[in-house]
Amino acid sequence: MARFEFRLPDIGEGIAEAEIVTWHVKVGDTVAEDQSLADMMTDKATVEMESPVAGTVIALAGEVGDMVPIGSTLVVIETADAQASDEAQRVAMAEEVEEQLGAETPGVEAAETPVPVEVAVPAAPAAPAAPAAPVAAPAPAVAPVAQTHQVLASPAVRQRARELGVDLSQVKPAEGERIRHADLDAFLRYGAAQGYHAPHASRAREDEAVKVIGMRRRIAENMAASKRAIPHFTYVDEIDVTALEAMRADLNANRGARPKLTMLPFLIVAICRTIPQFPMINARYDDEAGVVTRHGRVHLGMAAQTDAGLMVPVIRDAQDMNVWQLASEIARLADAARTGKAKSEELSGSTLTVTSLGPLGGIVTTPVINRPEVAIIGPNKIVERPVFVGDDIVRAKLMNLSISCDHRVVDGHDAASFVAALKKLIETPVLLFAD
Repeated sequence: MARFEFRLPDIGEGIAEAEIVTWHVKVGDTVAEDQSLADMMTDKATVEMESPVAGTVIALAGEVGDMVPIGSTLVVIETADAQASDEAQRVAMAEEVEEQLGAETPGVEAAETPVPVEVAVPAAPAAPAAPAAPVAAPAPAVAPVAQTHQVLASPAVRQRARELGVDLSQVKPAEGERIRHADLDAFLRYGAAQGYHAPHASRAREDEAVKVIGMRRRIAENMAASKRAIPHFTYVDEIDVTALEAMRADLNANRGARPKLTMLPFLIVAICRTIPQFPMINARYDDEAGVVTRHGRVHLGMAAQTDAGLMVPVIRDAQDMNVWQLASEIARLADAARTGKAKSEELSGSTLTVTSLGPLGGIVTTPVINRPEVAIIGPNKIVERPVFVGDDIVRAKLMNLSISCDHRVVDGHDAASFVAALKKLIETPVLLFAD
């Protein structure tokens, strides 16, 4: 019997395995040629796997969250022109394929295929000559209390009483024997006077178990490796951005068709102008080889929140861009990350990262370094506060700037000096545009 084994192709240079993040088919489904089978995630991107043939799916290599080695069987498809006429043969072949998948793909469990199982049933004892007496139902552990008075109430009143936690046997009807809503209201009023309080409906939500897979698992692994391997320290300084915010407002008012400027492009320009004095900040540390590479170009990682989790698209050669070009590139990369269209080369190769929560930036952050980089910069939100200027008190816009560094490579004095140089440029924004 012919079958087609779709093996996971080489979907990226240096990639040894990929994670199953979504199955688009299940065992028994009929698929067409070029139909999507699964989404596979590597360290760099998510890739959609499409079927090269038409047929019926008879086996899958594992469940969502499992890792599949490159070259191993991902899906087994029975082609349309080779359908088995005998269902038993098809089931037997599926079992054989599952065993093969388990052998070819260590650590990946084969998908379960429904298999009819014959169970031997022991012979029943001979029937008695006389009809057996009916078996009595087992007696309850606690005998019910005899009800001496039947409560009469409509279903709506009973439902309301249950929600309020009221025992209707304690409610006396005003007329006749049927309890009405008015009787329930009267009981609640009387009960409140006697210290009775109806219980509130619980706002508790059901527990939810969420499997950590895909991008969320990549983030978890990278953050754990970073905190485990890197001795972090964080330095924070306060910066007066009053003049910069005034300049930004003027530029936005006259921007024409150009993109609106946020604080981030100005901060990136300041970083790129400061880096040549502090090359140890724009570096990557290969701790296995014991080599620090100080990069001449600034490939700036930009942490972006997406539905799939935190992604870090990279602004290439940020040192050669002005604020308008940076604003356009930031918007383009952020949209690509959010829509899942970012290319693998746009999500790797950063030499320094900036992480910003914008208006949610908080007072102080202690960002985690994007390994193998050695520093990450985090601007916090801008707040207005009174400050002294000589003997006068004036209104100023202030922002805390955080930087986390790898203490194996960057000393505290270096980090403080770098932030001081940034502060000078930001507080005197005309210097950002001076040659």
